[in-house]
Amino acid sequence: MVAAWPEPVERVSSFLREAGAEVRIEEFGEGAATAADAAAAVGCALDQIVKSLVLMCEDRPVVALIPGDRRGDLEKVARIAGSQSARVASAQEVEQATGFAPGAVAPFGLPHVDTILLERTLLRHPLVWAGAGSPRHLVGLAPAELGRLARARPTDVVKDYDLPGDSPGEQGG
Repeated sequence: MVAAWPEPVERVSSFLREAGAEVRIEEFGEGAATAADAAAAVGCALDQIVKSLVLMCEDRPVVALIPGDRRGDLEKVARIAGSQSARVASAQEVEQATGFAPGAVAPFGLPHVDTILLERTLLRHPLVWAGAGSPRHLVGLAPAELGRLARARPTDVVKDYDLPGDSPGEQGG
């Protein structure tokens, strides 16, 4: 008997089936709570992991899809979203906006998010891995398919490396 996936993963799976998506969902025993954990579990480069960064642009949730080796730039996201400011959403705000727990946010099927931004450097990969509803489940797909399914706008939403004191690192997810 095959154990059923957790409800959020089933929801992601249903969304993907209905969308006719060319993807696969995989379960990892150790889990993939951080981008580094996800890359190790999948066996891919850190920049092929997609972090779903949930931000509040004033009172409106916005999701920025960024590579696992980069940090989101809140000022860029706010400007693109037409807001004065952006901040990382609280755990409660993440769940209310996306229907997923922090650390398990899938980039599509988000009930209360109308703006999703895709870091354009993700488009250079043939395959990327994103959250699929739990820290133990990831979905592998082509970046163009990710953009289509998420209804995401490709743009520049990451911090530049050459700023003083800035380097690639973990943030959100």
